[in-house]
Amino acid sequence: MFIGSHLSISKGFVETVKQAIKMEANTFQFFTRNPRGGKARKLDIDDFKKADELCEEYNFASLLAHAPYTYNFASDNDKTWEFAKTRLKDDLYRLQHLNCCKYIVIHPGNHLKKGIDFGIERIAEAINEVLDGNENTMILLETMSGKGTEVGFKFEQLKEIIDRVEHNKLMGVCFDTCHTYSAGYNIKNDLEGVLEEFDKTLGLDRLKAIHLNDSMHELGSRKDRHARIGEGTLGLEGILNFINHPKLKNIPLYLETPNDIEGYIKEIKIIRYGYLG
Repeated sequence: MFIGSHLSISKGFVETVKQAIKMEANTFQFFTRNPRGGKARKLDIDDFKKADELCEEYNFASLLAHAPYTYNFASDNDKTWEFAKTRLKDDLYRLQHLNCCKYIVIHPGNHLKKGIDFGIERIAEAINEVLDGNENTMILLETMSGKGTEVGFKFEQLKEIIDRVEHNKLMGVCFDTCHTYSAGYNIKNDLEGVLEEFDKTLGLDRLKAIHLNDSMHELGSRKDRHARIGEGTLGLEGILNFINHPKLKNIPLYLETPNDIEGYIKEIKIIRYGYLG
């Protein structure tokens, strides 16, 4: 099983990999730059190379880059839209030097009352302007909860975006358990049915990463509030049934629960050994 949490890379990738190892993790997620802004760390190729070696030595799954929340690929504001495109292009340039990270996850965007169809078209257009087909990092669209004017809370919406991307071999999906449950997909009581729908709509081969979170709210609430594992409406049994499904067993898990490092260490043990303890 490959599992990790969200970690800060403020001390560099090598130190963050070492921190993950101490936590008994074998992957982790990180923000490519300030999550509420656009500033990124100075590119350190030597740090990247040493991190690659350490990840290989400890048999890590791919690290998962996460784009900042400030990117809105569905916006009708040209300044906002250009900001998202130029920063994602720079993220992909940086990530080509980090072999242990094959994926970057993005929130598709908010259409801001322009409508889902407008948002889908705008997102696809932005990605088409970013990708040239030679990237070694795949863009993963995250499944969203559907709060506000979010695009991407239905599998069909993600499919429409991907279908409109020219180089869609570089497109995949990150499945967020809290978001998807809140969007109305009953992964607690009908997981097989949800996975069948995902496979029919998008294809399970597109599913590359899982954000593993419990949910503070009920099925179909359209609210994005993560809970600690076993403390939400999915519950420990629901989470364990999800991760142990045969179709999901080999997909890396990335915790995004409201926790500090000690809390993440506890949750990694819960997931590995199957009980709260």
